[in-house]
Amino acid sequence: MLVDSHCHLDFPEFEPQRDDVIARAREAGVGHMVTISTRIRKFPSAVLPIAERYPEVTCSIGTHPHYASEERGIPLPDILAYTRHPRVVAIGEAGLDYFYDKSAREDQQTVFRKHIAAARQTGLPLVIHTRDAEEDTAAILTEEMAKGPFKALLHCYTSGRALAEAALELGLFISFSGILTFPKSGELRELAASVPLDRLLVETDSPYLAPPPYRGKTNEPSFVRFTAKVLAETKGVSEAEMERATTENFFRLFAKAKVAAAQVGDGAT
Repeated sequence: MLVDSHCHLDFPEFEPQRDDVIARAREAGVGHMVTISTRIRKFPSAVLPIAERYPEVTCSIGTHPHYASEERGIPLPDILAYTRHPRVVAIGEAGLDYFYDKSAREDQQTVFRKHIAAARQTGLPLVIHTRDAEEDTAAILTEEMAKGPFKALLHCYTSGRALAEAALELGLFISFSGILTFPKSGELRELAASVPLDRLLVETDSPYLAPPPYRGKTNEPSFVRFTAKVLAETKGVSEAEMERATTENFFRLFAKAKVAAAQVGDGAT
């Protein structure tokens, strides 16, 4: 079984075909998917109903850095309240995006730290988005980890070696998406080869970043297998070993998701 640790099943690209997308994921051996929150205010109506409907799907709660200014005022207790739902297995995605700068950097940092606090208090893993903000991301993670431990992963990793090494030193996991499979991603594959096998996850970040042979089309969870295949080749292990490792790593990090998956195995809905 493979796990798609990061997808956006609430996005409009999936609206007319969500049942078929989930069915294709099952057929491809993708046994679990996490649909990731980008706006807390839309979570109850957009994200949570999907996780409640499909047994193989769980979700996160959080604010993407693009919307940090919009949701800066949401208090930490409100985030914590949502985490009590049995289908909520992670915090985020939250972090820093200095490439688009759609929210003020101060707001991004404030919201990022608030989500770290939520991860620390709940024990749920924080899903981190970072783009063109390596130094500030590493600094905040280091400062916050010194205040008390929390679990986290850097999703859809495309940053440099310095941030990867800092994150691994802090005990974080690193997830790779379809970008790893792109022809021009040689440097990223070299970096992925250096990440310990027990810290790796795979994801689609769908509906974006479809890997070959679907490049340019709508990405979906079933395509995570193509990323896992290239990651296995990059690490010099078999596809079966990569499947086993990334799935075990996922359930070790997303411990609450393991409970949800067990319920599916027992026939619960």
